[in-house]
Amino acid sequence: MAFEQLLSGKLLREFKTISAMVKIYCKAHHKESDSHPCEECESFIEYAHTRLDRCPYGQEKPTCNKCPVHCYKPHMKAKAREIMIFAGPRMLLPHPIMAVRHLLSERHPAPGKPPEASSNRHQRIKVSIKD
Repeated sequence: MAFEQLLSGKLLREFKTISAMVKIYCKAHHKESDSHPCEECESFIEYAHTRLDRCPYGQEKPTCNKCPVHCYKPHMKAKAREIMIFAGPRMLLPHPIMAVRHLLSERHPAPGKPPEASSNRHQRIKVSIKD
């Protein structure tokens, strides 16, 4: 996907994980295509990408269920929860490394208050101003 270029490090890994979960969920529930998610699921992936890009923790982002800052809108948070509950256990076969990494990152405690302007978006703006 073209918008993966904005994310790096831990944020990119989180994005790939949620994208894989959405594809598993979509394949089971919407059955539009095996390779591409339906339009509704694709819009959720784009929304998740935007939220990851603007996460106030930046590269120190905790997993969503441990995060004290809820950046998803309530209906999107409910959709993410539904997707993760369904696809989480099913991640072990198609994406074992991704699933184990996600489970291990859930064990880390949630950080305190996020530092000022540490989101991925703010970091990109700083770099573009310096150039």
